[in-house]
Amino acid sequence: MVAELKYEISQNAYIKLVLHALKHKTTAVNGVLLGRVNPQNESVVEIIDSAPLFHSNLALLPPLEIALIMIEEHYGSKGLGIVGYFHANERFDDAELGIVAKNIGDHICRYFPQAAVFLLDNKKLAALPKGKDQSPVLQLYIRDASKNWKLAGPDGGSQLVIKEPAANVVLSDYISSEKWQDVVDFDDHLDDIKMDWLNPELFK
Repeated sequence: MVAELKYEISQNAYIKLVLHALKHKTTAVNGVLLGRVNPQNESVVEIIDSAPLFHSNLALLPPLEIALIMIEEHYGSKGLGIVGYFHANERFDDAELGIVAKNIGDHICRYFPQAAVFLLDNKKLAALPKGKDQSPVLQLYIRDASKNWKLAGPDGGSQLVIKEPAANVVLSDYISSEKWQDVVDFDDHLDDIKMDWLNPELFK
């Protein structure tokens, strides 16, 4: 059953996560994916929004717990829950899913067994301005039968799709206009409570 699951991410959820990683190029960053199982098709997980979490001390539990409670409260009222996790590694050439990402992914799986973990693919991201590739600049990890995180196989591209086909074109425009500077994450919010982690102005 797990192999047949498909993850469909909205353009805004996708772009927000990538911009968050670009804002903090020299550190690891993370975020969570918000969505639901498609009411018409149980083999599709719809990722409708994303919430950027941290760019420092990703493994600290108290801030993470506070963030997850606030996120669940806000999105729960909209009928959405946490359906996955996003991670970008500190080093450009690091394409491994680390222990922090796996542990947070495991935690989310307790509440949403179909959860996915996305790892930023830096090489795809770097090639974005030069290419016409419409596939996400993300690697999809899902848990296998023995509860280990595995990179989705060669067909992983078909398991992870962006709802809007032109998302990478929009992302390229945002990168060239340095839109990433506007992204607010939970680290920013905890430093200054006036900064809104929901990023309501980001796509206006």
